[in-house]
Amino acid sequence: MSMSHRLLLGAGLALGLSAALPARAADAPLLHALFADHAVLQRDAAVPVWGQARPGEEVVVAVAGHEVRARADAGGAWRLVLPKLDAGGPYTLTARAGGRTQAVEDVLVGDVWLCAGQSNMELQVHRSLDSRAEIAGADNDRIRLFTVPKAGEPAPRDTFSETVRWQPVTPDAVRDFSAACYYFARELQATHDVPMGLVNAAWGGSRIQAWMSADALRDVGGEEAGLDVLARYATDPVAAVGQWGEVWAGWWRGRPGIGAGDRPWEPDAGTGGWRDAPAQLGPWERWDEPELAAFDGMLWYRTTVTLTAAQAAQDAVLALGPADEIDMTWVNGRAVGSTYGAGDARAYPLPSGLLHAGANTVVVNVLDTYRDGGLAGPASLHALRLADGSTVPLDGGWRYRSVPEEVGSPPRAPWQSAAGLSTLHNGMIAPLGHAALAGAVWYQGESNTFEPDRYATLLRGLRADWRARFGSPRLPFLIAQLANYGEAPTAPGESDWAALRDAQRAVAADDGHSALAVAIDIGERHDIHPANKQDLGRRLARAARAAAFDEDLAPSGPVAVSARREGDAVLVVFDDVEDGLVAYGGTGPVGFELCGATAGSCRYVDAHIQGDRVRLTGADAGAATRVRYGWADSPVVTLYDGAGVPAGPFQLPVRPASSDERAR
Repeated sequence: MSMSHRLLLGAGLALGLSAALPARAADAPLLHALFADHAVLQRDAAVPVWGQARPGEEVVVAVAGHEVRARADAGGAWRLVLPKLDAGGPYTLTARAGGRTQAVEDVLVGDVWLCAGQSNMELQVHRSLDSRAEIAGADNDRIRLFTVPKAGEPAPRDTFSETVRWQPVTPDAVRDFSAACYYFARELQATHDVPMGLVNAAWGGSRIQAWMSADALRDVGGEEAGLDVLARYATDPVAAVGQWGEVWAGWWRGRPGIGAGDRPWEPDAGTGGWRDAPAQLGPWERWDEPELAAFDGMLWYRTTVTLTAAQAAQDAVLALGPADEIDMTWVNGRAVGSTYGAGDARAYPLPSGLLHAGANTVVVNVLDTYRDGGLAGPASLHALRLADGSTVPLDGGWRYRSVPEEVGSPPRAPWQSAAGLSTLHNGMIAPLGHAALAGAVWYQGESNTFEPDRYATLLRGLRADWRARFGSPRLPFLIAQLANYGEAPTAPGESDWAALRDAQRAVAADDGHSALAVAIDIGERHDIHPANKQDLGRRLARAARAAAFDEDLAPSGPVAVSARREGDAVLVVFDDVEDGLVAYGGTGPVGFELCGATAGSCRYVDAHIQGDRVRLTGADAGAATRVRYGWADSPVVTLYDGAGVPAGPFQLPVRPASSDERAR
């Protein structure tokens, strides 16, 4: 977070506090910003409404012939609950307190859906298939759009970071709105003809941990050190960064292949393995170094800057150009900052006394996970800005050192916007208060593919967290499974993407109020952001019909429920099959593997449809302990049901045939 960001954050907190004081109450709106013209209220539910008034003042809220009263507390906050309303409208919602009245016009009552996640939920309608026609034909006053402003915060916010508004669907309004969310609602409205309110909270590249509350993360476990740092960061960011540096260093020392004395951030670190970086810096893929041409991972950068005693005695800010995409930065061996964001310049206040006369060492570790990576150039972007207004450029030349791939991905600073802990919950979910919802649609996971074994636990934690926040223990929770991405496989192998998809499948199967939308056949091999959000919307709507409205239909197409040995073959049994199983483009489906207990033991096998079952045959099939299907980043899959819905990826244990089955 830059110094200017901290100043703005501090100003925002001060404004938030002053807004609660009596002197400001007369100027503030009575209603929270979520309640604005063209809003949608949740039907058939007790709907919380809240806002700000003078301390102790009575507030009266009226809508659709109902009138409810509440009294503001000592800080001026008030909250009440409207009675259940049938779908309909438009209505005028009014709030009165003292001599003031606030009226919200054109309010509908229907279903309100929270659509959240990372870039595939953020991807706009204008980037989807056939977008010109889709935008031109968008005209639906009964679907309303609300975009939560992007904000990552160390502590929960009560209000949005920017001005917000509800908008009926028009070509102008829908163009930059979430395509997945819009197409989902449009499809669902065809069978559930009520007004729809869509609340989109999405941030490209975000991890699931950023969307969970601190309490939820503590319940899940494993993030205690980062959460402790985050709590300190809210009041003393400079000290918290130094504390985080120790956590990061501990991670580095424990990585495979890292020697006990390997501390690249220290001023007296050895020079072995360091090479001169190009003077212009910029993406390392363009340095004409073969080993970096397609490198995604970490690089260390190092330079020195010489200061006079007078310069070193001043307060200073280390200014760095953008780093693609995450940096961890040290000065003279002390951690001073870490930021997520490929296009964001860095500005890190330095602790008093850190600089000294003579040579000062600046070390930057940059992590890149996608496409271009590295410190931006030219060198003039990087400098020390001193309190007297002068600037000392970091133009003495940079050196770099690559990091072996097996070292892995480092911990993310807990205050980082999209890659931190609770930051997006604090800045984008908390301002929604305890709004009444029809359900939540979640499309995220690409940024957590490095930890698939933990994702199911995190996803269950997120679901429980949101169900508690929005006051609905059975809140429908729809999961968009990761789409196919990358080169098609030519042999069985391990896949973190497949493992994460299997985690999503398992969580969706937990309860009848969760459902999965399979997208394994509508991705794009060379684009992590597939444009076919229309089919995804249709599948999400189908999932909602099953999970939210208890319709008697399969929520996500054919689901493998068991696998057992049958002689020298394995039989996979499917449920939720409509009009039988079918194989596209061949006499049998492709994409099935039989495996032993160890990694690397899987092999492709022949598959034959037998009603709602698939029989797998091949060498040593009777000895298999696991069956996998669609197990790759971008698998080739051809198994569908008669309704045209694909079977999703899965992994199941193979159980022995029962005595009855053996007798048959």
